[in-house]
Amino acid sequence: MDGAEEDIVICRCEEVTREEILAAIADGATTVKGVKIRTEAGMGLCQGRTCRRLISQLLAQGRPPSDIYPPAVRPPVRTAKISEYTNTEDDS
Repeated sequence: MDGAEEDIVICRCEEVTREEILAAIADGATTVKGVKIRTEAGMGLCQGRTCRRLISQLLAQGRPPSDIYPPAVRPPVRTAKISEYTNTEDDS
């Protein structure tokens, strides 16, 4: 593999390269979460929507698919007033 291929940015939000992800895998990461902890890939604005699949593909190289655990996906959370979920109006 040449140096240009290693410099490919996998996580655009956190600017994590393919080389950094492969180093995390060599360091013992066996899940997307393990790579995320070591490199911060998937912690940016998109929360891994862009890079999660690419990280999974790198983890799967040379392994049976049954050894790759799917990442835990959590949707973004925002606060909401109870009145947004009920038919009552707030008279305050």
